[in-house]
Amino acid sequence: MKISTKGDLLYSEPMSRHTTWRVGGPAEYYYQPADSDDLVNFLTDLDSTVPLFLLGLGSNLLVRDGGIDGVVIATAGRLNDFKLLTENLIRVEVGVPCAIVARKTVNMNLSGAEFLAGIPGTMGGALAMNAGAFGGETWSIVECVETIDRKGRIRCRNKDDFEIGYRFVHGANEEWFLAAHLRLSKNQSGLGKVEIKELLKKRSLSQPTKWPSCGSVFKNPENHFAAKLIEESGLKGKKIGGAQVSEKHANFIINLGDAKASDIEALMNDIIETVNEKFNIKLQSEVHVIGKLLDDPK
Repeated sequence: MKISTKGDLLYSEPMSRHTTWRVGGPAEYYYQPADSDDLVNFLTDLDSTVPLFLLGLGSNLLVRDGGIDGVVIATAGRLNDFKLLTENLIRVEVGVPCAIVARKTVNMNLSGAEFLAGIPGTMGGALAMNAGAFGGETWSIVECVETIDRKGRIRCRNKDDFEIGYRFVHGANEEWFLAAHLRLSKNQSGLGKVEIKELLKKRSLSQPTKWPSCGSVFKNPENHFAAKLIEESGLKGKKIGGAQVSEKHANFIINLGDAKASDIEALMNDIIETVNEKFNIKLQSEVHVIGKLLDDPK
């Protein structure tokens, strides 16, 4: 594939370098755009049959050991524009980490995005799955979004163009998020920094932040907590290969250092089966699983 770009285009790039689980086979092509204009030009020139996947910080993502065919477009640290549009409306490109959005908005005396400090990903990933933490959800502060399609065309879409629910967002097929406009409120108390500090302390105490993980693995079923169901199924500490159900928080699977994606996927499946047998509740994964199995010839 020969495409002129100001960004970086790598070949057979190990995805273990770019996922928070630190696992995953190679991406056939790994593209880091210089900016949004470069991304537009890249997509305009790209063959329409080439598979595409947009990547943020690689949290809530499991890339299988056989890798990914096509192009991975890595936005983190590249599509990172952040600006104040009006007194309490900000525009954030998808490559900006959620934690930075939380800190910057607090420094601007804006309130409403503090919960983003607890989400280990970028705005793009948060938009794609309506990520949440500490009682807040991403789309609760979204006014509108900018999307880009595989031909490089940019559109502005209202919130009403999407079906939004608990950890899912549907709509605008073959379009990817480029930026979000977030409507916040003026922070009169001046306690935003204190609130973020408390949220991060709570996260550190309750989650295995010192080990590679993807964040929460399973959605909370209605009227239940996934972590409690997993723990009461006797699965805390369960290992398959180098993957383990965290003993600190049962809804986390950690990489002990030598895990393969197949270990993690097998452990996820084992959790689903065990919880279903005990409680007749089938857990739904928050994790986006992509790529090929190692022995997949395709």
